[in-house]
Amino acid sequence: MPLHPLPPLFHRLDREHFDGQLAGLQRPELRIRWSDGRMTRTAGLYRRGPGLSEIVLSRPLLVPLPLEATLSTLCHEMIHAWVDRVLRVREAHGPNFRAHMQRINSAQQQFEVSLRHRYPLPAVVAGWIAVCPSCGRTASYRRRRQGLACRPCCEAHNGGRWDQRFALSFERAPEASSG
Repeated sequence: MPLHPLPPLFHRLDREHFDGQLAGLQRPELRIRWSDGRMTRTAGLYRRGPGLSEIVLSRPLLVPLPLEATLSTLCHEMIHAWVDRVLRVREAHGPNFRAHMQRINSAQQQFEVSLRHRYPLPAVVAGWIAVCPSCGRTASYRRRRQGLACRPCCEAHNGGRWDQRFALSFERAPEASSG
């Protein structure tokens, strides 16, 4: 599949589903870009910091897939930006996010915005296993990460917001400790 230019897709989705509010954001403006190739575990992200507001889409994950995957991921991240920058609400996949996602999915049939993608991920050697202290779910990671919590537990017990009760603990993966 070809690498689709993101600005035309962004502007189309902004007009159709956000009343053009995202294109006019200033201080900082909302930037959109493809990843440099290292982003291989998530399809997209929205981040905001001092002087920074951007949506980054994963080139390795999305380029091999149909255009609908790029549209779905871009729209997902645009909802994050809209909730943060337009509504000025701090939430991950909370009620504002979910309501807007449902409006978009009801308004069109070209793609479906979802909370999580199910795209094929490249195989990776895990050095760490993260464990949820509440439900016991595990997930593999290449390196230890700070500040992560079990998403299913946060969604089920705290409205989708991060909660210390579900902070992941990390253990060395069995194949990583032998050698």
